[in-house]
Amino acid sequence: MSLAQTGSDKVEPKVTGEATVEPQPAPPPVPIAMPGWKIPLYMGASLLLFLTQGLGMNLLTANIYQLQGSFSATTAEVSWLSAAYMAPYASLSIALFKIRTQYGLRRFAELGIICFVVAAALNLLVTDLHSAIVVRTISGIAAAPLSTLGFLYMLEAFAPEKKLSVGISLALMCTLFAAPVSRIISPSLLDFGGYHALYMLEMGLALIAFAIIYTLPLTAPPRTVVIQRLDILSYLLLAIGFGCLAVVLTLGRLYWWFEAPWLGILLATAVGSLALVLVIELPRDNPLLDFRWLLAGANLRMAGVLLLFRFVSSEQSSTAANLYQQLGILNDQTTTLYAVILLASLVGGLFCTLLMTTRYVETAHILALILIAAGAYLDSQSTSLTRPEQMYLSQAMVAAGAAMFLPPVMASGFKAAMARGMPFIVNFLAIFLFTQSIGSLFASAMLGTFVTIREKFHSNVLVEHMLLQDPVVAQRVSQLTAAYAKVITDKTLLNAEGIALLGQQVTREAYVLAYNDTFLVICLASLLGLAVLLLHQALRRLPWLEMSRQDSSVAQT
Repeated sequence: MSLAQTGSDKVEPKVTGEATVEPQPAPPPVPIAMPGWKIPLYMGASLLLFLTQGLGMNLLTANIYQLQGSFSATTAEVSWLSAAYMAPYASLSIALFKIRTQYGLRRFAELGIICFVVAAALNLLVTDLHSAIVVRTISGIAAAPLSTLGFLYMLEAFAPEKKLSVGISLALMCTLFAAPVSRIISPSLLDFGGYHALYMLEMGLALIAFAIIYTLPLTAPPRTVVIQRLDILSYLLLAIGFGCLAVVLTLGRLYWWFEAPWLGILLATAVGSLALVLVIELPRDNPLLDFRWLLAGANLRMAGVLLLFRFVSSEQSSTAANLYQQLGILNDQTTTLYAVILLASLVGGLFCTLLMTTRYVETAHILALILIAAGAYLDSQSTSLTRPEQMYLSQAMVAAGAAMFLPPVMASGFKAAMARGMPFIVNFLAIFLFTQSIGSLFASAMLGTFVTIREKFHSNVLVEHMLLQDPVVAQRVSQLTAAYAKVITDKTLLNAEGIALLGQQVTREAYVLAYNDTFLVICLASLLGLAVLLLHQALRRLPWLEMSRQDSSVAQT
């Protein structure tokens, strides 16, 4: 299909005599088999778009401690960059679905990539933290279309019967690559040019994606008028609610939940905005979000599964990464580890794709939870002497499990939404985006808070036994002060320095124990999810339950 063919796909009304005849929606175009040589091009374009979008988000997260020096800021202040990015990104894809349906896929793709190129160029002009926060907000807005385009390019490469099996599995696998790639390339980029080098790469990838979108067109579905006036108000309230939640969940544990009054104000604003969305949408005949369908039993179960995935997959994305930081392990020391994670994600994703083409699709969930539980349990045995090479196996298991978990849920939910019609696709996107963006932030916030609480507990327990009357403690303080004995002649100051150094070691050990507790919680959550899943599968196979479900289906028909 040429670009000219995708440009004017809007149906105009016909006027005949006295009455205006409303046009019938154009039938969907007959799918034409894509030439074999084009399939790798579209798959490569999808991978590039996912990397371009994902690196914009993960390069900052991977180097948040290194960027403190560039901006002369604290960890909490630099974390505003992540909050500014996630605030608009968390909800924008819901609006973009209707925008591209009404105004055309071609315009959506072209405008989306132009906005991203402009946002990437603005990153190169950043001089201080305040300007960086503004630019990161613009980047969050511009990045939302790229993730959508990444899915569309991967689905374009496959025949209709394979789009929701092979296509969606490979697309979700590609979403996992940006995080390890950002950790692998970050040390070299920072050595090359600091903060600007990170986003010079992002701009280069955006320019390549710009050329690809204009060279490889997507099949454009018929355009229809789907945006109503109340949709705009509902979306604005939804964006405010999701944005406030994103900021609170990103920064809450850093400023601490009960210490900063503005956190409570943002949380109240989020609750009020989402409550207004509920009030507006419930009475509507054609709502932007059908809350009655969203709160149905099947959808709540799907949301629960997606939230479980975000919780257990945080073992790798935030918990393990923060443990490395606490142990003083920098990105250049974890390059091989993240290469192993990248390879494991690829293997797990390809194996899940194979399962998606068979009748053993639900096996993917079982294998994924077993792998994540086993990997988290191995990580819970960490010590302050643990180094990346001791975590190759456990992190590979978690990465493979994460790659296998999401595609079956996404495919079944998308099929159910498509069977109900286009408005329900928007509702499905609301569930998926809420659980993956807000759910991811919620999981990281809760696990980070748990680490902080457990660190205080372990510190108190360890400090209780730190008495200079104890010969072991006295010997340890003497060893720590030996290096300073030549420059500090005052015995009291020398002992104080030794106690301070011992306190640092106690804090480090307390953090290691806290992270071990967190890994163990993730392991138990995975095992609990596995038990619930197996019980659900067993109940579904009971004869009386199968007959009841068939009777319910007939009644609905």
